[in-house]
Amino acid sequence: MTDRWESKLHEECGVFGIYSPDGADVVSACYHGLYALQHRGQESCGIAVNNQGVISCHKDLGLVSSVFTREVLEAMGPGQIGVGHCRYATTGSQVVENAQPLLIRHRKGNMALAHNGNLTNAGELRREYELDGTIFYGTSDTEVIAHTITRQRLVSASIEEAVEKAMQKLKGAYSLVITSPRKLIAARDPMGFRPLCIGKLGESIVFASESCALDAVGARFVRDIEPGEIVVADDRGITSIRTRCGKKGSLCIFEFIYFARPDSVIDGCSVHQARLRAGELLARRHPVDADVVIGVPDSGLDAALGYARESGIPYGVGFIKNRYVGRTFIVPGQEQRENAVRIKLNPVSETVQGKRVVLIDDSIVRGTTSQKIVKLLRDAGAAEVHMRLSSPPFLYPCYFGVDVDSSENLIAYTHTLEEIREIIGADSLGYLGIDDLVHLVPECPYGICDACFTGNYPVDPPSVGNKDQFER
Repeated sequence: MTDRWESKLHEECGVFGIYSPDGADVVSACYHGLYALQHRGQESCGIAVNNQGVISCHKDLGLVSSVFTREVLEAMGPGQIGVGHCRYATTGSQVVENAQPLLIRHRKGNMALAHNGNLTNAGELRREYELDGTIFYGTSDTEVIAHTITRQRLVSASIEEAVEKAMQKLKGAYSLVITSPRKLIAARDPMGFRPLCIGKLGESIVFASESCALDAVGARFVRDIEPGEIVVADDRGITSIRTRCGKKGSLCIFEFIYFARPDSVIDGCSVHQARLRAGELLARRHPVDADVVIGVPDSGLDAALGYARESGIPYGVGFIKNRYVGRTFIVPGQEQRENAVRIKLNPVSETVQGKRVVLIDDSIVRGTTSQKIVKLLRDAGAAEVHMRLSSPPFLYPCYFGVDVDSSENLIAYTHTLEEIREIIGADSLGYLGIDDLVHLVPECPYGICDACFTGNYPVDPPSVGNKDQFER
């Protein structure tokens, strides 16, 4: 593990697409959609625009607001289809070659593709294609998906047929938005690891990772795309292909605990309500005598409110988050990285001074960030700090789009509960229970993936050779 990584989990990716038969401003829609999905990926972003079958793309490292200046947006011109992406690297290096959407030019027509997720057989497929002479320009598994689709396109009657055939070869997590010369296509893997939904904006069709992106562009939520479903938007309207759909799914539970925005609804489940329930369950499982409940912004806030309501302990604003600070893991130097936590979060002394504080956060990965946050509260005068986590302990790596590291680098795998408490400097420590997870999203029509807590992977994890093919 290099010093590039901080102790918190990172978002995965966000995808957005719009098909506009009436010539609406697809560039503006993609820009605002990606802005709403910025929490899902802050390393790079890009937008591909399809104007009468000619696809152009602009992408770069950085946030949406810095990559897409007014001049860039104006230069992208009109189009009938747009595909956008914001990225955090779960596979592949942090270089512009891995930024998305990927633009592929081939003799059956150009294609731009945006992907959220992580393949478990990417290394196997890449080696197969390289032996056949395929050239790869980056290190991401998204390029493997693009080559898989284009290979199938050569022997298929349509792009949607090629996507359906490609899905038979792809394993793992993938939510895709693709533009061909005349169509916009969305596809979700058969387990439904990552979210994907459909909206309507006038006569336009919109696909997005989360419903909050539909809200941002003024679109009406229609429904979630089912696990295994392919949805095609073209001049005929919307067509659904369900040949890969099954009866079960395995939606990542951490979408509700941490990744998704609280104003999103995923597969019929409110993220805000799921976090409130997590706090309520924590209060029942780990009660404590205290004076105030506070949350770590942002994902800990709703859970803290739920804990306060259930316990009767007053809720307070314990931290002010600086919204203008970039990700701490890109700050060079150990001393600067340590200071970055203090710059990003500042305790409210009036809330915690002399108080017994219940501190709610979403998780502990390697422990260093939690240790710094507890120290911030001590320095602000907190008499006691009782830490509660709205997830169970991380014990196993994730292969489906979350950068949960190998077990040896997870503090809960290598230390006891009491040892973790001592390391982070808390007076007490409590995690959400494994059996509590299903109660977070009782409305979910599919199963949930909790493999990073239990080791029960819904599909086979990659082989050692397959894991070595890509950086994480």
